[in-house]
Amino acid sequence: MSTIVAIVGRPNVGKSTFFNRLIQRREAIVDSESGVTRDRHYGKSDWNGKEFSVIDTGGYVQGSDDIFEQEIDKQVELAIDEADALIFMVDVETGVTGMDEDVAKLLRRVNKPVFLAVNKVDNPKRAEDAVEFYSLGLGEYYNLSSINGSGTGELLDALVEVLPENQEDESELPRFAVVGRPNAGKSSFINALIGEDRYIVTDIAGTTRDSIDTKYNRFGFEFNLVDTAGIRRKAKVKEDLEFYSVMRSVRAIEHSDVCLLILDATRGFDGQVANIFWLAQRNNKGIVILVNKWDLVEDKETNTMKHFTEKIRKTIEPFTDVPILFISALTKQRIYKAIETAVDVYKNRSSKIATRKFNDIMLPIIENYPPPAYKGKYVKIKFCTQLPTPYPQFAFFCNLPQYVRDPYKRFLENKLRENFDFSGVPITIFMRKK
Repeated sequence: MSTIVAIVGRPNVGKSTFFNRLIQRREAIVDSESGVTRDRHYGKSDWNGKEFSVIDTGGYVQGSDDIFEQEIDKQVELAIDEADALIFMVDVETGVTGMDEDVAKLLRRVNKPVFLAVNKVDNPKRAEDAVEFYSLGLGEYYNLSSINGSGTGELLDALVEVLPENQEDESELPRFAVVGRPNAGKSSFINALIGEDRYIVTDIAGTTRDSIDTKYNRFGFEFNLVDTAGIRRKAKVKEDLEFYSVMRSVRAIEHSDVCLLILDATRGFDGQVANIFWLAQRNNKGIVILVNKWDLVEDKETNTMKHFTEKIRKTIEPFTDVPILFISALTKQRIYKAIETAVDVYKNRSSKIATRKFNDIMLPIIENYPPPAYKGKYVKIKFCTQLPTPYPQFAFFCNLPQYVRDPYKRFLENKLRENFDFSGVPITIFMRKK
């Protein structure tokens, strides 16, 4: 099971820049206006061969300082609860602030590794100024500059030393995770499937306190079903359930084979649902989208389902080869079809294509539609094969791999999907030097 590292701290200290450096992507919005990170961000990182998930507990939409402080406290508490280790980021330019002291007060009570990272230390004078952060009572600190990367190596060396080992699940049964935003009907779906009220189901978002596994063995299928609602009601966690559900979902998704992404038909495929979808996709998990509460949608017409489907596919481009089913956990409409589809996606994810067959089909397509010339250079693809990984990854061997652009890789992926069934499964394509 993957370990989680959360980056905490007040707004505008450089958390998002540091996060981007860790996951090696410019994924979080970076802006000098405080509170610009509106979506919570999560990604994968590794250091010295140890892989971990990183969560950037961003700032908030504009509000008064009081609101900010409440929200920051709330996020730090949630992060403390779920993460295996915490990086507390402060800014040497502004020195110790009242908000830093509040966060430090929360962190001093924690029985988890906390790393104090003093950001924007890019000259000797600033290194001297950093000494004042000893006053936060968190012991040693790490000077770094998240913009140019200096000092991050020392921090990461210390971090991976204390992270628990990733534990592989010993069960050989496939794991299907039921994911989605709070109150979309995840527990109701599982209750309908197993035919007993194993979970408490209410109309208050956030009833499920922990993710629980259920062994499912009906209709010839046997697998572990994981309810990841995982929203814990706490005195201080009134509205910000999204951040908590993300932290819960990270573990469950990484630890599953197929994700059943449930959304509420009356609310649509909104930003939070999309976040969970991309989280599953980035982790190379099989995905089935289940539009729940379809019985509650009023004024349905002949094409309502078609338009709803098109809207979802538009949102998830370019990965549109994903099954979308319209269900009702309440009336049990199509819930068994959902499981059958998940089993099919599981099989697609683990299917292997013989190398000869793969070349026989793909090489003639490549010959007819070769990669476009780049700066007068022609790319010749001579051989392709599926890599021996737990999910579909393919290598295409050619003379100039660096000249093959993303649009052509997407073309190859589309042709691959046309000829082989990888519905619901992300595909990775590598160009390698022959």
